[in-house]
Amino acid sequence: MKAFVVDKYKKKGALRLADVPEPELRDDDVLVRVHATAVNLLDSKVRDGEFKLILPYRPPFILGHDVAGIIVRIGPKVRRFKAGDEVYARPRDHRVGTFAEFIAMNETDVALKPKNISMEEAASIPLVGLTAWQALVEVGKLRPGQKVFIQAGSGGVGTFAIQLAKHLGATVATTTSTKNVELAKSLGADVVIDYKTQDFEKVLSRYDLVLHSQDTKTLEKSLRVLKPGGLLISISGPPDPEFARELGLNLFLKLVLRLLSRGVRKKAKSLGIRYSFLFMRAQGQQLSEIASLIESDVIRPVVDKVFPFEKTGDALAYIETGRAKGKVVIRVGE
Repeated sequence: MKAFVVDKYKKKGALRLADVPEPELRDDDVLVRVHATAVNLLDSKVRDGEFKLILPYRPPFILGHDVAGIIVRIGPKVRRFKAGDEVYARPRDHRVGTFAEFIAMNETDVALKPKNISMEEAASIPLVGLTAWQALVEVGKLRPGQKVFIQAGSGGVGTFAIQLAKHLGATVATTTSTKNVELAKSLGADVVIDYKTQDFEKVLSRYDLVLHSQDTKTLEKSLRVLKPGGLLISISGPPDPEFARELGLNLFLKLVLRLLSRGVRKKAKSLGIRYSFLFMRAQGQQLSEIASLIESDVIRPVVDKVFPFEKTGDALAYIETGRAKGKVVIRVGE
């Protein structure tokens, strides 16, 4: 099969289109013919080697964390799916590789594709949808009447998280550039801050929850818009000791992550608020619940551009510009 592979960890390194063997099917796997995949900043960071200490892949490996396609074969222990099912997924860590014509995935990572959207739209959802769900529903336990600040409202996670937070009954604030203010409002944001002309720290106060996805300076400012007892969930770091425990990292790496997050944890504690790092995980059941919301028109996918498979490298370069509205998708097969 054709696939785009990373030959070595390198910042902005080129992907190589290669002929590779079809993935092996384990007993509880489904083999999916990939119709569409999507590009995430996570792909860039994995290729650059930013996660190789905590999430090592041995080059050459196939990139890609989102998929929509059709099941062509199932393992003998698979009970939830059959050949011919249209599905979508975010494959689990250490088994990613959706920049390819086929991928094998554990059936628990997979869900039936929402019926009312295209393969390209479905491929845009899994990683950002699960990130938003796990942040707002699972960790944040967002309730009606609470106030949530979602950074980067026109990005992949932001466009999804705004819609989910509104569905959960929250008041939503977000930041975006001037040209994307109307997009953020159309998704349901109540307070839209143009970061080019406004300082969110001067506009927002006493928020219950912050979904942080930006740099360290923004992180420190975000702590100050929370009320005592509030929670900041970061998807851009720094990782905390709880994350190290969940991953079962060795003593040295646990110490490294403890030191990396020490400053922000200390600052949060002094303000009477909580800090949590989230690295989303594969979860097919949550994707099924997300599919129901999409089929009920509660959430709509936001797709910026669709690239052909042979232009996968261009799609990755485009997402790195930071200008994408919503998700960038790659059409792999018909």
